Amino acid sequence: MKSTRRSLLAVLGTLAGGTLVPIDAAHAASAHKISQDADQALRSLYAAQPKARELGSRAKAILVFPKIIKAGLLIGGQGGDGVLRVGGKTAGYYNIAAASFGLQAGAQRFSYALFFMTDSSLKYLQDSDGWAIGSGPSVVVMDKGAAASLTSTTVTQDVYAFPFGQHGLMAGLGLEGSKITRIHPGA
Repeated sequence: MKSTRRSLLAVLGTLAGGTLVPIDAAHAASAHKISQDADQALRSLYAAQPKARELGSRAKAILVFPKIIKAGLLIGGQGGDGVLRVGGKTAGYYNIAAASFGLQAGAQRFSYALFFMTDSSLKYLQDSDGWAIGSGPSVVVMDKGAAASLTSTTVTQDVYAFPFGQHGLMAGLGLEGSKITRIHPGA
Protein backbone atom coordinates (compact mmCIF):
# COMPACT_ATOMS: atom_id res chain seq x y z
CA MET A 1 0.00 0.00 0.00
CA LYS A 2 2.81 2.41 0.93
CA SER A 3 4.65 1.84 -2.37
CA THR A 4 1.39 2.32 -4.29
CA ARG A 5 0.83 5.66 -2.55
CA ARG A 6 4.40 6.77 -3.28
CA SER A 7 4.07 5.69 -6.91
CA LEU A 8 0.83 7.65 -7.27
CA LEU A 9 2.44 10.73 -5.76
CA ALA A 10 5.51 10.37 -7.97
CA VAL A 11 3.36 10.14 -11.10
CA LEU A 12 1.30 13.11 -10.00
CA GLY A 13 4.47 15.05 -9.31
CA THR A 14 5.70 14.38 -12.81
CA LEU A 15 2.33 15.45 -14.25
CA ALA A 16 2.36 18.64 -12.23
CA GLY A 17 5.66 19.59 -13.79
CA GLY A 18 8.60 19.08 -11.55
CA THR A 19 7.32 18.44 -8.06
CA LEU A 20 8.72 14.91 -8.13
CA VAL A 21 11.80 15.80 -6.07
CA PRO A 22 9.93 17.45 -3.15
CA ILE A 23 7.44 14.56 -2.99
CA ASP A 24 10.20 11.96 -2.81
CA ALA A 25 12.13 14.10 -0.32
CA ALA A 26 9.08 14.29 1.95
CA HIS A 27 8.95 10.48 2.13
CA ALA A 28 12.68 10.20 2.78
CA ALA A 29 12.60 12.60 5.73
CA SER A 30 14.08 11.41 9.00
CA ALA A 31 12.22 11.55 12.29
CA HIS A 32 14.54 14.36 13.38
CA LYS A 33 13.82 16.41 10.24
CA ILE A 34 10.05 15.85 10.51
CA SER A 35 10.17 17.01 14.16
CA GLN A 36 12.26 20.09 13.34
CA ASP A 37 9.95 21.07 10.49
CA ALA A 38 6.88 20.49 12.68
CA ASP A 39 8.26 22.75 15.43
CA GLN A 40 8.90 25.52 12.91
CA ALA A 41 5.47 25.06 11.28
CA LEU A 42 3.66 25.18 14.63
CA ARG A 43 5.53 28.37 15.61
CA SER A 44 4.46 29.87 12.28
CA LEU A 45 0.82 28.88 12.83
CA TYR A 46 0.80 30.30 16.37
CA ALA A 47 2.28 33.60 15.12
CA ALA A 48 -0.36 33.90 12.39
CA GLN A 49 -3.33 32.55 14.39
CA PRO A 50 -3.28 33.40 18.12
CA LYS A 51 -6.47 31.33 18.60
CA ALA A 52 -4.53 28.26 17.46
CA ARG A 53 -2.07 28.84 20.33
CA GLU A 54 -4.99 28.99 22.79
CA LEU A 55 -6.43 25.79 21.33
CA GLY A 56 -2.99 24.16 21.52
CA SER A 57 -2.73 24.86 25.23
CA ARG A 58 -6.03 23.00 25.81
CA ALA A 59 -5.51 20.15 23.34
CA LYS A 60 -4.82 16.59 24.47
CA ALA A 61 -2.45 16.26 21.49
CA ILE A 62 -1.39 18.05 18.31
CA LEU A 63 -0.60 16.29 15.03
CA VAL A 64 1.47 18.59 12.80
CA PHE A 65 2.08 17.95 9.12
CA PRO A 66 4.71 20.58 8.26
CA LYS A 67 4.78 19.95 4.51
CA ILE A 68 1.99 18.40 2.48
CA ILE A 69 2.42 18.34 -1.28
CA LYS A 70 -0.74 18.41 -3.38
CA ALA A 71 -0.55 18.02 -7.17
CA GLY A 72 -2.90 17.08 -9.93
CA LEU A 73 -3.82 17.12 -13.55
CA LEU A 74 -7.32 15.59 -13.68
CA ILE A 75 -6.06 12.94 -11.23
CA GLY A 76 -4.67 14.44 -8.05
CA GLY A 77 -2.99 13.39 -4.87
CA GLN A 78 -1.52 14.78 -1.72
CA GLY A 79 0.82 13.47 0.90
CA GLY A 80 3.18 14.36 3.69
CA ASP A 81 4.64 13.22 6.99
CA GLY A 82 3.97 14.63 10.44
CA VAL A 83 4.55 14.20 14.15
CA LEU A 84 2.09 13.67 17.00
CA ARG A 85 2.87 15.62 20.17
CA VAL A 86 1.23 14.68 23.47
CA GLY A 87 2.12 16.98 26.35
CA GLY A 88 4.79 18.57 24.15
CA LYS A 89 6.58 15.24 23.64
CA THR A 90 6.75 13.15 20.47
CA ALA A 91 4.28 10.25 20.61
CA GLY A 92 4.57 9.01 17.02
CA TYR A 93 4.97 9.84 13.36
CA TYR A 94 2.20 9.77 10.78
CA ASN A 95 1.65 10.06 7.04
CA ILE A 96 -1.34 11.75 5.41
CA ALA A 97 -2.36 10.76 1.88
CA ALA A 98 -5.33 11.33 -0.40
CA ALA A 99 -6.25 10.95 -4.05
CA SER A 100 -8.84 12.88 -6.02
CA PHE A 101 -10.34 12.81 -9.48
CA GLY A 102 -11.97 15.60 -11.46
CA LEU A 103 -11.29 18.99 -12.99
CA GLN A 104 -8.04 20.06 -11.35
CA ALA A 105 -4.59 21.23 -12.34
CA GLY A 106 -1.66 22.58 -10.38
CA ALA A 107 0.62 21.97 -7.46
CA GLN A 108 0.67 23.30 -3.93
CA ARG A 109 2.54 22.93 -0.66
CA PHE A 110 0.87 23.60 2.68
CA SER A 111 0.83 22.59 6.34
CA TYR A 112 -1.84 21.16 8.62
CA ALA A 113 -2.14 21.06 12.38
CA LEU A 114 -4.80 18.82 13.94
CA PHE A 115 -5.71 19.61 17.54
CA PHE A 116 -7.14 16.58 19.38
CA MET A 117 -9.41 17.95 22.10
CA THR A 118 -10.69 14.72 23.63
CA ASP A 119 -9.06 11.59 24.98
CA SER A 120 -11.38 9.49 22.82
CA SER A 121 -10.31 11.20 19.57
CA LEU A 122 -6.64 10.74 20.45
CA LYS A 123 -7.23 7.09 21.34
CA TYR A 124 -9.02 6.57 18.01
CA LEU A 125 -5.98 7.90 16.13
CA GLN A 126 -3.51 5.85 18.14
CA ASP A 127 -5.53 2.61 18.01
CA SER A 128 -6.68 2.72 14.38
CA ASP A 129 -4.79 1.04 11.58
CA GLY A 130 -5.06 4.13 9.42
CA TRP A 131 -7.66 6.78 10.14
CA ALA A 132 -9.79 7.74 7.15
CA ILE A 133 -10.93 11.28 7.85
CA GLY A 134 -14.67 11.45 7.53
CA SER A 135 -15.08 8.37 9.70
CA GLY A 136 -14.44 8.35 13.43
CA PRO A 137 -14.03 11.59 15.43
CA SER A 138 -15.59 14.77 14.08
CA VAL A 139 -13.11 17.16 12.46
CA VAL A 140 -13.74 20.89 12.02
CA VAL A 141 -11.49 22.71 9.54
CA MET A 142 -10.75 26.20 10.81
CA ASP A 143 -10.13 29.28 8.71
CA LYS A 144 -9.21 32.73 10.04
CA GLY A 145 -12.86 33.77 10.37
CA ALA A 146 -13.89 30.66 12.27
CA ALA A 147 -10.78 30.81 14.45
CA ALA A 148 -11.52 34.41 15.41
CA SER A 149 -14.90 33.40 16.84
CA LEU A 150 -13.50 30.45 18.80
CA THR A 151 -13.90 30.83 22.57
CA SER A 152 -13.46 28.48 25.51
CA THR A 153 -17.20 27.80 25.49
CA THR A 154 -17.42 27.10 21.74
CA VAL A 155 -14.72 24.40 21.68
CA THR A 156 -17.03 21.39 21.43
CA GLN A 157 -15.60 19.23 18.64
CA ASP A 158 -13.23 16.27 18.84
CA VAL A 159 -10.59 17.59 16.43
CA TYR A 160 -9.85 21.04 14.99
CA ALA A 161 -7.76 21.29 11.83
CA PHE A 162 -5.84 24.39 10.75
CA PRO A 163 -4.49 24.54 7.19
CA PHE A 164 -1.74 27.15 6.85
CA GLY A 165 1.37 28.21 4.94
CA GLN A 166 -0.08 27.65 1.47
CA HIS A 167 2.31 28.08 -1.49
CA GLY A 168 1.48 27.30 -5.11
CA LEU A 169 -1.52 27.30 -7.37
CA MET A 170 -4.23 24.76 -6.68
CA ALA A 171 -7.65 25.17 -5.14
CA GLY A 172 -8.96 23.27 -2.16
CA LEU A 173 -7.34 22.07 1.05
CA GLY A 174 -10.00 19.68 2.30
CA LEU A 175 -9.16 16.83 4.63
CA GLU A 176 -12.19 14.73 3.66
CA GLY A 177 -11.04 11.46 2.14
CA SER A 178 -7.52 11.72 3.55
CA LYS A 179 -6.02 8.74 5.34
CA ILE A 180 -3.66 9.17 8.27
CA THR A 181 -1.39 6.20 8.95
CA ARG A 182 1.33 5.68 11.56
CA ILE A 183 4.86 5.46 10.13
CA HIS A 184 8.29 4.67 11.55
CA PRO A 185 10.86 6.95 9.90
CA GLY A 186 14.57 6.47 10.51
CA ALA A 187 16.43 8.66 12.94
